[in-house]
Amino acid sequence: MQYANRLLMRGIRKEYPGVRALDNVDFEVVLGEVHALVGVNGAGKSTLMSILSGAINMDDGAIFLNGTRLDITSPHKAMELGISIIYQEFNLIPYLTVAENIFLGREPCKMDGFVDYRQMYTEAAKILERLGAPFGPRERVADLGVAQQQLVEIAKALAKEAKVIAMDEPTATLSTKETEMLFSIIRSLRAEGNGIIYISHRLEEIFEIADRVTVLRDGRLVETCSIEEVTRERLVQMMLGKALEKVIPRKKVGTRSEVLRVEGLSRKDILKDINLVVREGEILGIAGLVGAGKTELARALYGLDPVDEGKVLMHGRHVRFQSPMEAIRVGVVLVPEDRKRLGLVLGMAVRENTTLASLLRFSRSGFINGRKEKSAASEMVENLQVKTPSLETKVKNLSGGNQQKVVLARWLLRGAKVFIFDEPTRGIDVGAKAEVHGLIRNLADNGAAIILISSELQEVIDHSDRILVMHGGRIMGELSKEEATSEKVLFLAMGGRTGNR
Repeated sequence: MQYANRLLMRGIRKEYPGVRALDNVDFEVVLGEVHALVGVNGAGKSTLMSILSGAINMDDGAIFLNGTRLDITSPHKAMELGISIIYQEFNLIPYLTVAENIFLGREPCKMDGFVDYRQMYTEAAKILERLGAPFGPRERVADLGVAQQQLVEIAKALAKEAKVIAMDEPTATLSTKETEMLFSIIRSLRAEGNGIIYISHRLEEIFEIADRVTVLRDGRLVETCSIEEVTRERLVQMMLGKALEKVIPRKKVGTRSEVLRVEGLSRKDILKDINLVVREGEILGIAGLVGAGKTELARALYGLDPVDEGKVLMHGRHVRFQSPMEAIRVGVVLVPEDRKRLGLVLGMAVRENTTLASLLRFSRSGFINGRKEKSAASEMVENLQVKTPSLETKVKNLSGGNQQKVVLARWLLRGAKVFIFDEPTRGIDVGAKAEVHGLIRNLADNGAAIILISSELQEVIDHSDRILVMHGGRIMGELSKEEATSEKVLFLAMGGRTGNR
């Protein structure tokens, strides 16, 4: 039978006013394979998956599953037809049990019409056992970690007997161990005959888990090929339409003046005797696995969280950050891990987000000089090459990379001296990553002191002058640029120690 044992999307087209989001795109997933879907932000991946899930309607094209043409009119219809999408932001109700979430809207009922909880919990237990889940069906979702909640989403898909499961950035907040567990489950699902669509900006994962890869660019299909037929460099070139510039090592930072010093910083059960120094024009990398205490350190330095002991010195003078405002006043700023929730006001314009921390510069007698504000925002947007239709565009409508630039624009306008970057490239595409890295290096070249925090070991190694490695809330060791290798960083991140620590 033509089209048997596979999902086919043929000639998919979707247009919005002034924008062709998808232009005659073909996409195929064989049942029993992991098919990666990649492209920079705005390439059309999300639109294609939204059409597959029934969230939006296509303008033209056809979708087939096992040779049958599908009419996907809603997400509920997609689920009925055997298609399930697991989004980066989970669709779970935290105060219901695992079983109640798995069977939500499809609860087994007794003859009298009441929910058959015994059957529901029994069936949920079978699915969880199949996934090797370390929790039971009666636990509340609110009490589970991120990786465990993801298992609940996968269990929901299996309960609906999904044949095609799409996963959008599934490892974005997972530790290395949790990622390995997820990959094991994906391989099991593949062996059972499920078709897996795997969407990720992390190219190393694509090469580890995928059988084939499809590249989209500007709403068009670039190429579909076996993972054995493509190199990382070729994949990046297809995504960008050009080769990615190689990372040029920074010149070795000489002896420069000390900007920030931290001595004995501690918080009960979270941070333990943290000591560090960052100098003018230096990028100090802080590496570690998920849960090592990196974000907690960033929050403490920024005055978001209290500390029990220790002191912070700026240019040799003791300072105490009891709130972010106190940190900002002396030039210490945070570019947070969760930029949407903590770094931006999504409902406000690019202009408003850019000038938010510097309004006193543009106000007189309590009134803002709109002309000066707009001029300053326009200059920052131009300098950082923020891609936005206008200064009045709501920042929620920008891509992840451009949202990150707006956060950075705000602090540059404020005149910050110490930049704490917490996971600066999480959730942004390979092209935008290169731009963000370039901006960080330019900041350092112009004299800023940079603290670069990342769970991606290679990111820290490639872009830092020195590296501190954390585990369990402690700094386990320090590596120079010349000493740093992924093996040495990972050894320390897993609890090993250098001789001087």
